[in-house]
Amino acid sequence: MAAPSTTDCNVRGTSIQLMRAGSGQPLLLLRGTDASDTWRPYMDKLAERFDVIVPEHPGFGGKPMPAWLDRVDDLAHFYIDLIDTLRLDNVHLLGTSLGGWIAADIAHHTPRALAALTLVGAAGIRVPEVDGIDVFLRTEEAGMRDRFHDAMIAEAEAARMLVPETEDVRLSNAITIARVAWNPRLHDPQLAKWLHRIKVPTLIVWGENDKVLPKAYANAFKQGIPGSIATIVPKCGHWVAHEKPDDLVKAIFAFAGSHGRTA
Repeated sequence: MAAPSTTDCNVRGTSIQLMRAGSGQPLLLLRGTDASDTWRPYMDKLAERFDVIVPEHPGFGGKPMPAWLDRVDDLAHFYIDLIDTLRLDNVHLLGTSLGGWIAADIAHHTPRALAALTLVGAAGIRVPEVDGIDVFLRTEEAGMRDRFHDAMIAEAEAARMLVPETEDVRLSNAITIARVAWNPRLHDPQLAKWLHRIKVPTLIVWGENDKVLPKAYANAFKQGIPGSIATIVPKCGHWVAHEKPDDLVKAIFAFAGSHGRTA
């Protein structure tokens, strides 16, 4: 697979970076708190079947936080504008963690350009009496390890990502995340009641050992989104794409083959 192209994209006065590779049906990938991380091997695999588009969230990557950015709902509307700017249609929308929250917001607001939705360890709702880890009370190192089930993978990812060269970018990202998701913690009290408006085929993927958002959240999303299906990945934590990328890609390919429209 050729290296992805990297371009700047201006959406109504806000410039973000886009990474893109592959061809076919567009797959818009909205990442979570790892949004400034590099192109990963699982994206290469997705690009074998899709035109994979990976944007940098506004306010991430060391760029200034836009004055209009207050809530996750603002990011959802920004990406609706991005879909229009890029003239995308028949989109497979994939969101992980914070990106899953954004994706769910997009899907219940405007399903017209979407063919399918995949939510991976998505934030955005609150399940009463199910306690996860409060990521805002953890050190950066502890928070990194919280996201994995396999301690060896956690150590390797911490060594790769928590390096001095990216410290300023990581701090900038953390400030933006706190701005949109601090209060209330990692959810919008309004989102759960609108999940029933998501009409596109929806796949929910969750790590069996997710400590940040336990797998009861997968069931809550499944109950809220009509006709959705859930896949639980064994021996896996919150960052499914990093810990079990092959399982994630396999689930998406199977789902796309049976539920998504073809390009």
